[in-house]
Amino acid sequence: MNEEVELILEETTERMQKALDHLENELAHLRAGRATPVLLDGITVDYYGVNSPLSQVSNINTPDAKTILIQAWEKNMLGVIEKAILAANIGLTPVNNGEVIRINIPPLTEERRHQLVKQVRNEGEVAKISIRTARKWALDELKRMLKEGLPEDTEENAAEEVQEKVRDFTTKVDKVMAVKEKEVMTV
Repeated sequence: MNEEVELILEETTERMQKALDHLENELAHLRAGRATPVLLDGITVDYYGVNSPLSQVSNINTPDAKTILIQAWEKNMLGVIEKAILAANIGLTPVNNGEVIRINIPPLTEERRHQLVKQVRNEGEVAKISIRTARKWALDELKRMLKEGLPEDTEENAAEEVQEKVRDFTTKVDKVMAVKEKEVMTV
């Protein structure tokens, strides 16, 4: 196959993989009633004048499925960390006992579980739209190359390969969504 066609196929795969990776990242931040340190990603604290991620100024553990335990490397940081978690407005309340900060993850209500499933489906649809956008880009590039003299059968084979990639990545998105939906609905 033409080298330029190979580059288009590689770029298409890369774009589709980015959509899948983004979906997995977004779903990891969704609170499914289970404690995970990922819930605190994105929270920064003022560490001697520098905004630092929480994970760089403390150890974050999950001793059980309903508790996140934050152990600051310096005791004087506990109050700053507590305020940063409250300011992040993630719906979790930290409890500072002077040694560590505990965050208890409350069980989800049935209504909240259904809201989270809708959110999972929305994120999945966004990923599928990104995959289709990558397909459109690839097919447009192939049509442009066809006008520039690319053999028609080469263009058709490449278009079929792009469509196969779309099916593969859509299946992967569906699997990721199904796993997260099951996790959210499990009490």
